[in-house]
Amino acid sequence: MLLEFSAKNYRSFKDEFTFCMEPDNAKKELSYSILKEIIADKEYHGLCSSVIYGPNAAGKSNIIEAMDTFKSIIGNGHIKNTLPKLKMENLPNVAACQLNLIPNYKLKKAEPVAFRIKFTAEEFLFEYVLEADFGKFSDRLCPHKVINEKLCVNNDLIFSRTTALELAKLNVLKRYKDYVETEDIESGLNFANKSLKEDELFLTNGFKNILSPSFADMVTGWIKTKLFILYHSDAYHSSVNMNAEAPYNAMLFPERLQKFINEIGLNSNKICFMKNNEKADPILCSIINKDKGQYPVIPSEFIESYGTVRLVHLLFPLIYCLSKGAVLIADEFDSSLHPMVVMSIIDLFHNAEVNTNNAQLIFNTHNPIFLNNELFRRDEIKFVDRDEEQYSELYSLSDFPTSGKSSVRNTTDYMTNYFVNRYGAIRDVDFTEFFKEILKDPKSNLEIAEDVR
Repeated sequence: MLLEFSAKNYRSFKDEFTFCMEPDNAKKELSYSILKEIIADKEYHGLCSSVIYGPNAAGKSNIIEAMDTFKSIIGNGHIKNTLPKLKMENLPNVAACQLNLIPNYKLKKAEPVAFRIKFTAEEFLFEYVLEADFGKFSDRLCPHKVINEKLCVNNDLIFSRTTALELAKLNVLKRYKDYVETEDIESGLNFANKSLKEDELFLTNGFKNILSPSFADMVTGWIKTKLFILYHSDAYHSSVNMNAEAPYNAMLFPERLQKFINEIGLNSNKICFMKNNEKADPILCSIINKDKGQYPVIPSEFIESYGTVRLVHLLFPLIYCLSKGAVLIADEFDSSLHPMVVMSIIDLFHNAEVNTNNAQLIFNTHNPIFLNNELFRRDEIKFVDRDEEQYSELYSLSDFPTSGKSSVRNTTDYMTNYFVNRYGAIRDVDFTEFFKEILKDPKSNLEIAEDVR
C-alpha cells in the first residue's frame, strides 16, 4: 500500500512535493475510500484513489513521470543514463533513461534531485530515500553521483549512505535477525564501502548481496511490481502473453473481452487478441460477421472507436492491479473514455468486495465531472499549479480551511468552486484576439500538405 511519494528538483518542481496517500484524520467523509493494514501492532491507513487537476503545462504529468523515473532507477540499480526501451506503440518516459533531463531547467546552480517513498509490504513499513547529483539540466558531461541513500523499516533506520555507509546499531539489526545478516557486519560493511561505485545504489548492490537480500528484494520487488505506471496511458498497448506453441491464428480471451465490451454497449463485432505469425506479438483484432463461410479479421484500431480500443488495453492493468494489490498510476487516464466508464472504474477501487487486496488508483485529468463529493474525499483531490516564478506546486483540497471565504466542507460543490477559481490550478483562456490578428495578416496564410490534411 502506497502511503507517500516525494520528489525534489524534478523537472518543473523546484521545492519538494509530497504526494500523500494517507487520509487526513480530520476528514470523515467516504470511509469506504480508506484502506487499512496492520504493521507491528499498529494500524496504517491509505487512500484507495486520488485524482490530480491542473491547467496544461502545470506539472501534473511530471508527478507521474517522477514516479516512473524513480521506478526505473530502482530497476536498473544505478543512476547511469540508459537507452529508452521501445515496445509496440507505448511511449517511453525519456527522462527515466536520460537522467540529465531530470533537474529543473530554470536553476542556475546545480542542486541534487531527491526521491522518497513510503509504503507497506509483507507486513513491514518501508521508507526509502535517494538523493543524487545529476548536474544542471541537460548536462551530459556531469558524472552522476549518489549523495544520500537511506532505508528505514518499521521506522527503524537500517542503513544510511552519505560520505560513507553506516548501519543501524546491532541491537536494532537483531530485531530483524531473520532478514539481516548480523554476523561479521563490520567486514561486510568495509567491503561494501570499498567496492560500491558513486553511481550505484547500495540498496540493490552491497546491501542486497552482503547484508540483507530479503529486505532488498521486498523493497525493489514492491517498487517494480506494485507500481504499475502508464506514462501517456492514451497511447498504452497491453502486452499479452500467448503460448508460443499455439497456432498462429489462435484467439485469446474472446469470451471475456466480449463481455467486458458489451458493458459499454458495443455488440456489433467480436474482439480478441490474435497471434498472426510465429514472431509477432498478439494484436487486438475485430472479427466481422461471417461472409461466405469465413470470418474476416481486422485489427481493431482500423474499425473500432479509439475509446473502445483504449478500454480493452486498460482491462489488463486493471485486472493485474486489483488482483495483486498494486497501484495503478495513469497519465491521461480518462482520454477518449466516457465519464461513466471512468466512474465505474473508480468504483472498483472503492468497492471492498472487489478491491480485496488494497489496490490503489492515481490519475490526472482535465474533466471536472470527477470533482464530486460523492466520488472522492477532499484528501483524494489534488491540484498542481505554477507559482509566480513558474515552479510547480502540489496541494490538496483538504489543505483548505473549513470556514471563511475559501472554505471547503464535504458538502461543498467542488466543481462550481473550481470554475470560479476558488482553488487555483485553472487558467482563463481566450484565443479571440490572437486569431483576429493572425487572420487579418496576409502573411499568416498557411498551406497544409495534402497528405496531412
